[in-house]
Amino acid sequence: MSNYAIILAAGKGTRMKSDLPKVLHKVAGISMLEHVFRAVSAIQPAKIQTIVGHKAELVEAVLAGQSDFALQSEQLGTGHAVMMADPALAGLEGHTLVIAGDTPLITGESLQNLINFHISHKNVATILTAQADNPFGYGRIIRNTDGEVLKIVEQKDANDFEKQIKEINTGTYLFDNKRLFEALKELNTDNAQGEYYLTDVISIFRQAGEKVGAYVLRDFDESLGVNDRIALATAEQVMRKRINASHMVNGVTFTQPDATYIDIDVTIGAEAVIEANVVLKGQTTIGERAVLTNGTRVVDSQIGADVVISNSDIEHAVIADHVTVGPYAHIRPDSSLATGVHIGNFVEVKGSSIGENSKAGHLTYIGNAEVGSDVNFGAGTITVNYDGKHKFKTVIGNNVFIGSNSTLIAPLTIEDNALTAAGSTITKDVGTDTVAIGRARQENKDGYAKRLPHHPTRK
Repeated sequence: MSNYAIILAAGKGTRMKSDLPKVLHKVAGISMLEHVFRAVSAIQPAKIQTIVGHKAELVEAVLAGQSDFALQSEQLGTGHAVMMADPALAGLEGHTLVIAGDTPLITGESLQNLINFHISHKNVATILTAQADNPFGYGRIIRNTDGEVLKIVEQKDANDFEKQIKEINTGTYLFDNKRLFEALKELNTDNAQGEYYLTDVISIFRQAGEKVGAYVLRDFDESLGVNDRIALATAEQVMRKRINASHMVNGVTFTQPDATYIDIDVTIGAEAVIEANVVLKGQTTIGERAVLTNGTRVVDSQIGADVVISNSDIEHAVIADHVTVGPYAHIRPDSSLATGVHIGNFVEVKGSSIGENSKAGHLTYIGNAEVGSDVNFGAGTITVNYDGKHKFKTVIGNNVFIGSNSTLIAPLTIEDNALTAAGSTITKDVGTDTVAIGRARQENKDGYAKRLPHHPTRK
């Protein structure tokens, strides 16, 4: 029998105090909606309906090509939101999961367990619940002696006995699909909010003598629904702890995991060492045995094996094996460093490829350059690539020695085995095996220092 899913993502989320739809706020690098979608995908639904409303075009863009969408033009409650899926799902045989798009910590494993429980107990509806140490504010699950759910009682309606119950409603449900859409037709707005409540479906089933059950989550954290920035920060903390634990299980060393920030799609090879205050974002890959020291930040980059990155910033770059970077280096987008390259302190590389075993030890800017192998950049070297309007390319061959404080004005080619003298401004192409000297001739004026007002003899 098929599974279906309805993701509720129409709300604005006024407590977030944001122009962005609530479900698009990010946790560990991706939106809450994407976290929920990934968990839902684990049950392999034949159809996924995402209910959109506030700024629908932004929400649809996130799941474009992965989900179907139904518009809830007016937000008239959770029951009303599910009604929007009627044209796509009503009448189909199967089980339908209803889940909020602001529950980023739920796992696919828990959703599969919910389905298994629902089927084995032959329920018409099964509520995903959790045991809360402090259940204040949550709807309570009222069961009979057989463990079946009788009703859900909201905090404001609960009596003293019901308030002591710690099993709470998470807002995630599994229904017999046909019966769900039949019951939705019986809902009304006879309540204080004037809305269609999905929870009223439970009472409809019970009145019909049908079986309603509840499956209890093993981990209460998975039940978290994000309604404000405080809950968003809590979700981020829990997710990052979960991510770091998975990497440690796979053989990665963290010197201080609570102070390490890794997005969910980052991959890290075994035996890598990640020090405190390291930030790894986006689609980043870290190779085996890499060492990332305190303060390193890597965004959407591929880092090879046996690489050492010391307190440096790397964005949208590719770094091969056995490379060393930093401290205090900046590798900017569209740069690639080949095997054995060394980029030292206060070196910036932008939009450049650097060949095997080349080195820029310190205080250098390499921009829009194609650099060969075994090239040495002296301190203070600058590739002058921008005239205020256009970018120009510098090409440097193999085994080239760039003297300290060289200024290379692009467009420029320096061929194999060439050398630039320290302090040179190079404006013309340099041929193979050539020494280029581009600096003013020095003249010494003997005795002239005594004529200057600052000379000791004039004080």
